[in-house]
Amino acid sequence: MIGLPDGEAGEIPKAFVVTAQGESLTEGDVIAYVAEQVAPYKKVRAVEFIEVVPKSASGKILRKDLKAAP
Repeated sequence: MIGLPDGEAGEIPKAFVVTAQGESLTEGDVIAYVAEQVAPYKKVRAVEFIEVVPKSASGKILRKDLKAAP
């Protein structure tokens, strides 16, 4: 998850989701699930489906690459 700039809130959470092969998942499904699990200010406002999560050689998620993605 990364923060997207927002004029009112400062930043809003954006989730990146990799779906399992053959699974169908919508943006609304992800937003609804997260809304049930977290506090209101942590609710996901945007979802992007990606093929693979970019990771470094040590296995850490490369958030800078996610932020640069369109």
